[in-house]
Amino acid sequence: MRFIRENSLSLFFGALLLLTLFAQSLVGHSVYNEDAVQHSQQTISYLRYLASSHFGEAVMENWESEFLQFTLYILATVWLVQKGSPESKKPGEAGRGTEEKQLVGKYARPDSPRWAKAGGWRTAIYSNSLVLLMGLCFLGSWFGHSFTGWNQFNDQQQEHGDAAVGWTAYLGKPDFWEQSFQNWQSELLAIGAMVVFSIYLRQRGSSESKPVGASHSVTGESS
Repeated sequence: MRFIRENSLSLFFGALLLLTLFAQSLVGHSVYNEDAVQHSQQTISYLRYLASSHFGEAVMENWESEFLQFTLYILATVWLVQKGSPESKKPGEAGRGTEEKQLVGKYARPDSPRWAKAGGWRTAIYSNSLVLLMGLCFLGSWFGHSFTGWNQFNDQQQEHGDAAVGWTAYLGKPDFWEQSFQNWQSELLAIGAMVVFSIYLRQRGSSESKPVGASHSVTGESS
């Protein structure tokens, strides 16, 4: 029970992820088979659908936009500020911060992560590990989206008796970029709205909100 209490936030969203992914697979399977019947093609089993480009593309194109959102947000909040937002550092505190404030090297505490104390390349990597991982997740999901979308596009080409195209040729197709930009702009809208709305609005008890009585001009979640 202690483990559940101390990790309830990640467990909650992990459970919701699995639930919604399962729900998506069920309805996606139905959509795929309904379309197959309409075009006088063979339906497929649920397990085969899970390995299909139809399902993979739908998942990857959404994951791609989420990881892009957080990669950009993490990087932007190093150098840019928004006065009054709990999502921002205070004006004048932009930048990578001092060794002392970041608790690295000789300023590391006894309970600091080992690589924060190590110095050199290990501390440099650990200092940027969050954005590096998010960036790799974005690139991985982007490639996953592009390859599954490419397979899906060629399947449709085959259905219409048209020639298949290569992966690089597919990347020049408006279909792929329409999907990408459609998802990217929605995620950027969401994070931008969160930054601005949190200046004036509150949610009591949330770490993503300032205290209810805090001034609109106060910046930073710890204020």
